Amino acid sequence: MILDLIKRFCVLSVFFSCFHGMGYAQLMTDGLTGLLHMPNAEVQRSGTFMLGGNFLDKHNLPNDKWWGYDTYSYYASIAFFDFLEVSYTCTLFKGKNTGFWPQQTWGKFVNQDRHFSGKLRLLKEGQWWQHMPALALGVNDPTTGAGIDYKDMAVDGDGNGFFNRWYIALTKHINTQAGEFGIHAAYLYNRRTDYPLNGPAFGLNFCPAFHKELNFIAEYDAKTINIGATYSLWSDHFNLLFELQQCKYISAGLVYKVNLLGGNQWKKWR
Repeated sequence: MILDLIKRFCVLSVFFSCFHGMGYAQLMTDGLTGLLHMPNAEVQRSGTFMLGGNFLDKHNLPNDKWWGYDTYSYYASIAFFDFLEVSYTCTLFKGKNTGFWPQQTWGKFVNQDRHFSGKLRLLKEGQWWQHMPALALGVNDPTTGAGIDYKDMAVDGDGNGFFNRWYIALTKHINTQAGEFGIHAAYLYNRRTDYPLNGPAFGLNFCPAFHKELNFIAEYDAKTINIGATYSLWSDHFNLLFELQQCKYISAGLVYKVNLLGGNQWKKWR
């Protein structure tokens, strides 16, 4: 198992090394800045807009009743300030033989789940003293409703609000001769029955000094252990995401990033 994972990472590194880029921001699969599934306390630079999409293995989805198959998601996010980031994410549904979907929709992408996410960074790294970590509060999928009528906060149970979670996160970076390490911790909570969360999460990322565009990630997201990598290219306009959820189920994504204020400000975003 370990040898197989090492081989996969070697293949990934060779593939990514064919590109050239700059920057090393982590990007969660739901569109906000973070690790893979686990949130952190980082926020993009003010005015940064991101547009992306993912292929998601079925094990990456929180509810087998509605999914239970591989699917896709797409999202848009923006950092209104360098302490506030929000995103809007859509995850595709197929029709299934469950009594809800008409037979002509079975096996076809016919609908999508929509949800908002947001993160508020309260403290920057080193704000009060040199070794102080960043601190952020965040939420995914906080409300639900029919169509675009987002009025109902009832996201408990196993109905709408599939991606709901609240969290507090800490992040600290350490520079060494080998490269930069990011250390991340969070506490996640929701009241779901299909994907309950009420516990700590821990993560580590590493950007090697010889190739900072490459970013390796390992995390425990309060449910599963995941590993992956991101790679930035074309002056960080594009970021590639590769993930092995539970260290074996492959998901991948691509995000385009631009700063609406001009000047490529996202390149030095921390």
